[in-house]
Amino acid sequence: MPPTVLVTGANGFLGRHIMAELLRRNYGVRALLRPASVGSTAVLPPLSELPVECWEGDICQPATIAGAATGCAAIIHVAALAQVNPARNPAVWAVNDAGTEHMLALARQAQVERFIYVGTANVFGFGSRQHPGDETRPFAGHRYGLDYMDSKVAATARVLRAVRERQLPGVLVHPTFMLGPGDAKPTSNALLLELYRGRVAGYPAGGKNYVHVQDVAYATVQALTQGRIGESYILGHLNLSYREAFRLIADTLDVQPPRWPVPAPLARLVGAASDLQATLTKRPALLNSAMTAVANDGHYFSCQKALTELDLPQTPIEHAIAEAFAWFKAHHYV
Repeated sequence: MPPTVLVTGANGFLGRHIMAELLRRNYGVRALLRPASVGSTAVLPPLSELPVECWEGDICQPATIAGAATGCAAIIHVAALAQVNPARNPAVWAVNDAGTEHMLALARQAQVERFIYVGTANVFGFGSRQHPGDETRPFAGHRYGLDYMDSKVAATARVLRAVRERQLPGVLVHPTFMLGPGDAKPTSNALLLELYRGRVAGYPAGGKNYVHVQDVAYATVQALTQGRIGESYILGHLNLSYREAFRLIADTLDVQPPRWPVPAPLARLVGAASDLQATLTKRPALLNSAMTAVANDGHYFSCQKALTELDLPQTPIEHAIAEAFAWFKAHHYV
């Protein structure tokens, strides 16, 4: 019998791709799902139609996941709450930090041979295009005041501490900004829809690293056998300014790119006004000051370590854009 891998967040954008990669390699798959997500979404088939075993549970409620990893050789912990608006939200900590601690306890209980933690490249210090950040650079995002980033830093520290102090066979992978098909909510690929609909008026001063979601899934599964215990790997590909990225997306979708730069001071002013609006209305605005601060910076990273040790593929980003948009069209998002 092939080894079985427990996947958290299995019904999410990345989780679905990781399950598909595991199945391609003849792993057994047990999908850990919150009860509300076990059935189909509007566009994704229910997991009951796939050759996977489903376990209903919530990583925030340890009693519901007790025994979920029994008989599993490995855990790939993907589940996270990637909410950045509002910037401060206790639910983000409950899922990303406390939920990870519950999964670490489950891994100890089941004595798994590998624990793959899926974090984010933002837990490392970013750099310039000429000198991008890597796994050696300390976290640089404290100033943003984003619970998402802060909670992922805390969860990463938990995993590394478990490796050091409890002999956890843990490997950590940290994706950058993922694009590609199958983003049902949508999450990161919502940017494509906004650009296609002409709702992005300008481009901010910063930039980021982009990667095909299938490349991330491939390297994450590679980490089961090729990742070194206690090591972190940034999973990314192409560093682009927002101007370059928006133009690449627009060219691929055959629409006009945003024409106007948004100077950093103007972005900060918009962020402050958005915070005031949220305070007065008691509801999040479209933006907040943390989001505009992030957009003003260049979050550029090197993925050389993952290229060397995990054979991280480097699918052209325009392919990820085209595949994502074709999926959106096929499922009537546009």
